[in-house]
Amino acid sequence: MKTSNDPKQIAQNEQGTPVFLRRSVWFKRAVMAIWIGLICIVVGMPLYVLAVGNDLFGIFGGLPGTKSIENPENDLSSELISADGVSLGRYYRYNRSQVSYDQLSPDLINTLIHSEDHRFREHSGLDFYSYIRVFYGILTFRSGVKGGGSTISQQLAKNLFDTRGNELDGSVKFPEKIHVIISKTKEWIIALQLERNFTKEEIIAMYLNTVPFGRTTYGIKVAAEAYFNKAPDELTLPESAMLVGMLQGNHTFNPVDNPERAFNKRNQVLTKLFDYGYIKNKSTYDSLIKTPIATKFRLRNQNAGLATYFRAVIKSELVRWARLRNIDLEESGLRIYTTIDSRMQRYAEESVFESMKRQQAIFSNHWRGGNPWIDENGNEIPGFLQGKVKRTSAYRHLVAKYGEGKDSVKIMLNKKKRMRIFTYTGERDTLFSTMDSLNYYLRFLQSGFMSMDPLTGAVKAWVGGIDYKYFKYDHVRQGKRQPGSIFKAFVYGRAIEDNYDPCLKLLDISPTFKLPNGDTWTPSNSDGTRGDGSPNTLRRAMARSLNSITAQLMQKVGIENVVDFAYRMGITSELDPVPALCLGVSDISLYELVGAYSAYVNGGIHTQPFYITRIEDKNGNVIENFVPKIRQAINEETAFKMVYMLKGGVEEEGGSSRALPEDLKTDNEIGGKTGTTSNASDGWYMGITHNLVSGAWVGGDERSIHYRTWSLGQGGNTARPIWASYMQRIYADQSLEYKKGKFRRPADGSGDNLDCDSNEDPDTPDSDLQDSWEPNN
Repeated sequence: MKTSNDPKQIAQNEQGTPVFLRRSVWFKRAVMAIWIGLICIVVGMPLYVLAVGNDLFGIFGGLPGTKSIENPENDLSSELISADGVSLGRYYRYNRSQVSYDQLSPDLINTLIHSEDHRFREHSGLDFYSYIRVFYGILTFRSGVKGGGSTISQQLAKNLFDTRGNELDGSVKFPEKIHVIISKTKEWIIALQLERNFTKEEIIAMYLNTVPFGRTTYGIKVAAEAYFNKAPDELTLPESAMLVGMLQGNHTFNPVDNPERAFNKRNQVLTKLFDYGYIKNKSTYDSLIKTPIATKFRLRNQNAGLATYFRAVIKSELVRWARLRNIDLEESGLRIYTTIDSRMQRYAEESVFESMKRQQAIFSNHWRGGNPWIDENGNEIPGFLQGKVKRTSAYRHLVAKYGEGKDSVKIMLNKKKRMRIFTYTGERDTLFSTMDSLNYYLRFLQSGFMSMDPLTGAVKAWVGGIDYKYFKYDHVRQGKRQPGSIFKAFVYGRAIEDNYDPCLKLLDISPTFKLPNGDTWTPSNSDGTRGDGSPNTLRRAMARSLNSITAQLMQKVGIENVVDFAYRMGITSELDPVPALCLGVSDISLYELVGAYSAYVNGGIHTQPFYITRIEDKNGNVIENFVPKIRQAINEETAFKMVYMLKGGVEEEGGSSRALPEDLKTDNEIGGKTGTTSNASDGWYMGITHNLVSGAWVGGDERSIHYRTWSLGQGGNTARPIWASYMQRIYADQSLEYKKGKFRRPADGSGDNLDCDSNEDPDTPDSDLQDSWEPNN
């Protein structure tokens, strides 16, 4: 029969075919398609996975090696830890820190599993039930099907090896959707390998250590601290639900950025826990979902927390140490153990802040209506702010943009903008120009404080300023200023070493020095006179800080010998060998002075102040132990006689430490020395006890910023209160080992008979005192 090609004829023929025959043709075709699809899946999928796993022809990109998967690297912040086990802060590029499984709260673990991967304990890295659900949703176009296909193990693979990035890409650049499928395949393979190499508990801990929680926080430890000020093992069920909810969008569900969304997401997680039976009681569930999110985000960064100045100053040393060992300080997870005691550090910071708050109020009132930058004659320095602004980055940026001397530079420097400023009552938002800001901040007095155990050399507290966020400069080690009368301890120390007795009397008369250029120099006492001629023991002269008698000793023992003595005691700054050195005219750091004074308490042994005891890697293996550098600076007898001299500040009539609170002096031996430069730019106090040596400095960032009146700026008024407040806090804390007590006496008994009061000889003629004194050889 001839077949017609006419479409109408064909249609007529088909219409004549029985329906069941027509359907059977399409059924056969469908069955064939299904078989072909199944064969492709059964044969093609393994071949595809094999090709990806082996990077066929290099087109897919390689996978992490076996060693990398067995020992996955996770960039970690390095942590600074106090002597009493408290975290002082971290050095990081990405702020994360590790915890182990046993450091996680059970509520957190169960919340994560029920919310993200409720068959986690059952599968081996891939959850095929989830894939069926996902494929069903795709085939039926049902976008409402709940849940994704990724297991916790797969998400860990993605976090550890950045599978969605470009590092694992091959030679062929695939379209984005294909690239995602290949990346997903790599995650399957890595997830299976992770499951073979690690326990379920280890995978949970690794996962929580790698996930981001927004606002530059990585890992559960940092997140728990930042959002709830807790350790991960202290997290409650609502807190755990909030953090786990953030995993699906750390900005979208962030309680700081989007509190309402975070609240709703947290409750969705709690609902899952109820549905899966982890929350067993309906009334408990109803109560939990009504619980408000109580979080106040506080990220521990370099501007916050304890010992901020200390962390910043020693970072350069740690970077150098790490670089020599091919270690990245910010990504290696080091644990750096320090000598700082967190309790003592807190007391030091509180003492500095509270004392400086009072001092700033006095200073601001003193200069009310005037500017505190004055020259040697007490006159305001013209153009002071204009000169200072040229040293700022803001000025350099404007000059680069508009040109030197252009009006636009001046206009922009005076243009007001919103900014947050420091105040002693808390941060405040205001409208300030660059010039306003400079004028505001230069009026603040600054401070430095350091406390050290003289017997071990361990630095226990370090406060470099009043607020690191706004004032970055460290006044413990970076800053060097004239120590004033604090330096006198080295002049008297050299005299004692040369066998001059603490009870030797000299007249209060200033000597005259001949200078190399032919001029002369005669020092005055703090009252402006050259002495009243009264007899004073060396101990009383030092207690009263008499310049006249200090200068006499300088003249007798020799300038070069005093310089040598100071260097032996631990001073490392360059000292000018001039007569005025006896009054402390060469700049020295507080760090050096505390270390030097400690040698007196430690029997003449100088221990270089140290602050790091050991460094461990992220696995707890000790990389290096550190020990202090120790040497004998002076003999024990000289050291104890200087302790006796320093005690004179507390015990002698007119002593500069007499005003210390009585509760500090009761049942306790204290030595102290004040220091003030001639124009009161610098106020100092050094206080010693049998087991702590601490020093304080107060002054303006610029030497020209100070009180008009010397007495207001003297160390006894500005710096001594900081030391007294700190020691009161130390003694009030019974958990600390630093108690009241007596100074250690020399073993040979040479210090037993030191008592200038019992050796007073009121009948000694003044002329004999001045003309015939010699060392007691």
